[in-house]
Amino acid sequence: MDRRPPGDATESSDGRRQRMSTSPSGAGQADGSSIRIGALVPLTRPGWVEAGRHLLAGLELAVGEVNDAGGVAGRPVELVVRDTAADPDKASAAVEELAHLGVVALVGEYHSVVARAVATKADALSLPYLCSSAVLDALTEQPTEWVARLAPAQSRGWRVYADFLLGAGHSRIAVATDSSVYWTAGTRILRDHLAPHGGTVIELDMRALTPAELCDGLAGSGATALLLLVGNPEPAVPIVTAVRRDRRLAEVVIGAPAGQPEFPEWTRLLGGDGAAIPFLRYLPERLGSLGARVETALQERLAETPSFVAFEGYDAISVLAGILGEYGTGRRSVAESWPRVSVEGTRGPIRFSRTPGISVWQWAWAPIHVADRDPSEPDRFRIRHAE
Repeated sequence: MDRRPPGDATESSDGRRQRMSTSPSGAGQADGSSIRIGALVPLTRPGWVEAGRHLLAGLELAVGEVNDAGGVAGRPVELVVRDTAADPDKASAAVEELAHLGVVALVGEYHSVVARAVATKADALSLPYLCSSAVLDALTEQPTEWVARLAPAQSRGWRVYADFLLGAGHSRIAVATDSSVYWTAGTRILRDHLAPHGGTVIELDMRALTPAELCDGLAGSGATALLLLVGNPEPAVPIVTAVRRDRRLAEVVIGAPAGQPEFPEWTRLLGGDGAAIPFLRYLPERLGSLGARVETALQERLAETPSFVAFEGYDAISVLAGILGEYGTGRRSVAESWPRVSVEGTRGPIRFSRTPGISVWQWAWAPIHVADRDPSEPDRFRIRHAE
C-alpha cells in the first residue's frame, strides 16, 4: 500500500474499508491541538487481518474513552493508524512517516518479526514504542530505553505451553513449522524445555511438505501431539483438516501455541474440527470489574467475542494516556517514564521492569493460560492449564 495522509482509507482483503487514521470523539483537529499516537496494525493480507481488527478495536475504544473523559491535559488524543500487512519493510517506512507527522509515541503490532523492525527503527529515531502484542524475546539487538512491551516474552509463554504438554502426558512432539525467526525461536524454546524431561521435538518442514505428506510423516513418527507453528489460515487450516480426516492420526492431539484458534474465523473455517486444539491466551482465568466492562464494550464494537489481542490494544492506550497525563507529552519524557508508570489494566496492574534476557522494558508478566474451544460448543473456551 502506498503512503496516504491521515484520513484516507484502504480496502482490506475481505472487501471492507479500513481507516488509515482515526480520531474518536472529535480528536485530530487541523489546528494541531491533538496529541498524536501512531498505531501499527496488520489490516491487509498477508497480515493476520482478524488479529489486526481486534487490536485496532481495543486501541480505538480506549482512545474514545480518554477523549470522552476530556483527553489528556485538556487535549484530545488522535490515533494515526498505518497498516503493516505483516511486512517489516512497510512497517519500518511507516515508523519514519509517523515520526515526521509528529506522533509522541507508537503502539501496536501483532506480528513479532514486524514488531522487531518497528522497535529497531523506533530506537534509531528516539521514538517511544509500546509493543502491545508481539512476543519475540529479542525485539531489539541491544537494550533500549525507547521500547516497552505488554505481551509476555515468547520464552515464558511457550514454556508454560510445554509444561501443559508434559502434564497431559505428551513427550514426543511433532511440529509443523515454517521459516521465520518466530517459529524457529518457538521450536528452540520447546526443545530446550522438554529435553530435560525426556521430551523430543520432531520438525516437519511445511515449506517442503503438503498436508497429506505431513500426515504420512506424522503417522510414522510416534508423536502423540502435533503443534501448528505455521501461518493462519494458510497452511494451518488445511493441516488441521488433513489430520482430522486421517484415521491413522485419530489419537494425535493438535496444538497451536501461537493462538490461531483464538479468533472466530477459526471456527468459521473449520467448524468442529477447530475445537479441542489448545493454545496460549494472555488473559486471567477471570476478568476483574474493569476487564469485564471493557469486554462488554469490545463485544459491542466487534459484534463477536473479543480476543486477548483486543485487551492488549486497550491496555496499551491506557498506559500511554497515564504516562502522557502524568509525565508530559515529550518523547523523551515518555521513554523515561516506562519504569515509573503504574496503570490498572484490564488484566491486572501494569508496571514495567528490566527482565533478564529481554532487551526492552517489559510488563512482567501478563497473565497466561492454555485454553481450547469446547467440542460440544465451539464458541465457548475451556481453560486447560494456568500458569
